[in-house]
Amino acid sequence: MGLRMTPEQLIIALIRVLGSLPVLKWAFIGAIIAIVVDFSDLFWMSVINLGGVQDYQAFDKFLDLVYMFAFLYVSFRWTNLDRNIAIGLFIFRMIGLIAFEFTGDRMFLFYFPNVFEFWFIFVAGRKRFFPSKEGHISAVYIALPACLLAKLGQEWIIHGAKYLDQFTFFEAVEAIYSLLAFWV
Repeated sequence: MGLRMTPEQLIIALIRVLGSLPVLKWAFIGAIIAIVVDFSDLFWMSVINLGGVQDYQAFDKFLDLVYMFAFLYVSFRWTNLDRNIAIGLFIFRMIGLIAFEFTGDRMFLFYFPNVFEFWFIFVAGRKRFFPSKEGHISAVYIALPACLLAKLGQEWIIHGAKYLDQFTFFEAVEAIYSLLAFWV
């Protein structure tokens, strides 16, 4: 990603950075806010028309680092097992991001999924809602594979099948509404 950004990219970057900060005060709800703000790019690109977003994937992955480093900072305060798994998953994702940057192949984002993000949400949620379950290894055996499967599904939709590449934000909302209306 070049250093020159359009006004549209600057606005989106500011929104993404500000959306990453609540995690520093409120780990669980802040993580949810950061992820929702991360997905808001589709919305902002649909409504802001100030020069477009060049090389969206590289731009998005660069901005992902902001919330990921905030998540990592918070995870350094966790106990051994939770912290060590978080650090390992963070490093794993960084390997994938570096491979993506060097090759431009989005499949590296699938091969090295951001399980760190889902693990962080799991641990932050457990600490918030079930603090007495701290340090139970059985939770790791259930949660880590669940986080991996959920993230692989998300990564496949986004980077493998590139399903969301076909939609603007408003088209995506309409498609989700139509799908839900069908089942209701």
